[in-house]
Amino acid sequence: MLTPAIAPAIDPDVEETDDLRQAPLYRVLIHNDDVTPYNYVVRMLVRVFLLSEELADHIAWTAHHEEIAVVVVRPRPEAEKLTTVAHAHARMDGFPLTFSLEPNE
Repeated sequence: MLTPAIAPAIDPDVEETDDLRQAPLYRVLIHNDDVTPYNYVVRMLVRVFLLSEELADHIAWTAHHEEIAVVVVRPRPEAEKLTTVAHAHARMDGFPLTFSLEPNE
């Protein structure tokens, strides 16, 4: 009879979690452009930033009409990662969709 393998216990990296909690918060901003389709922007916000369809649509509409909108506020390392992922997806799909960061004051 085979004994089931026991998975090793995984301890959360408390130090990394504490670092994120202490990291300064940054706003991720989305910038309007005349090339990226509106529906693509909404899909990107849902896919990368895990927003609801309704919230993503509101943010896309705000950026379209005001040229810029706040997407999320996150600790700086997370905000940078999300921005990098979003830019990579947009470039792979051939769109100039742009995100930037600013301190959340």
